Amino acid sequence: MSGRRIRALDVARGLAVVAMVVFHLIWDLGHFGYIAASIPWSAPVKAFGHAIAFSFLFIAGVSLVLAHREGIDWRAFWRRFAIVAGAAALVSAGTYIVFPTAFVFFGILHCIAAASLLSVPFLLLPWPAALAAGVVFLAAPHVFTAPVFNSDWLQWVGLSTHEPLTQDWRPLFPWAGAMLLGVAAARALPLAKVEGARSAAPSKLGGALPFLGRHSLLIYLAHQPALFALFTGLVIIAPPPEDATAFILDCTASCRADGGEKAYCHDACVCTAQEAIRSKALVGVTDEAERGKRLREIAGRCVGKGRE
Repeated sequence: MSGRRIRALDVARGLAVVAMVVFHLIWDLGHFGYIAASIPWSAPVKAFGHAIAFSFLFIAGVSLVLAHREGIDWRAFWRRFAIVAGAAALVSAGTYIVFPTAFVFFGILHCIAAASLLSVPFLLLPWPAALAAGVVFLAAPHVFTAPVFNSDWLQWVGLSTHEPLTQDWRPLFPWAGAMLLGVAAARALPLAKVEGARSAAPSKLGGALPFLGRHSLLIYLAHQPALFALFTGLVIIAPPPEDATAFILDCTASCRADGGEKAYCHDACVCTAQEAIRSKALVGVTDEAERGKRLREIAGRCVGKGRE
């Protein structure tokens, strides 16, 4: 097919890029203490992140169909696959350096690469086949899991009985389903509609969003390291306020959920927060597992004091 890009698709991808940056900004604000640490893990923010991931995968499925509508161009396919897989490897390596106990081993880029391979047969089948497969992938983890998939070598499948500790988790089940739905949608779309979107006037779709969409992979790779570096410097010149209120509320709620008494939980959490601030135990510690370990050690000492 023609090498001309479809601006509507670039706009959609650009919107997803903007949403992704906002999502990671929220995550970084919580990670560095400028907002309550519980906010990035709240249900609305997690749903926001899931919606962004779904949109990227769906768009990737649409793009895959449009790139090979007149027959599979294997050279172009493998070139694109190598780029995405290589970028996924960079993400794994980079996050392993920063978060060695929670690095990304199967995130959104890993899923796009694997799901692209999975989607190839559906480029040749009627679109209902891709639709049915997409629904199966989305539904499978809700109806079937097995301990065998808890293995480090099989967790990426997505049918394990628990989620691993990782900064980005988009296993094949259910997330490949989003790409398959994109494949189905694009294959069901009449060619005339595609050409209409391709020839849409630039002035109607804006300039910034298509630009972001055309460079989405580069932005994905660069934006979070840039934000992380920015906040790392910001905590030095403008550290977050040492207001432990949010932590105490979150800690107390978690303690109560585990069966602790209200007064006991509150006192233990206040002690933990005050000791963490006094000793600066978390200053410069970016690894979530290490931060959790230090807080548990402090909490243990506080509980011990309460029992003396």
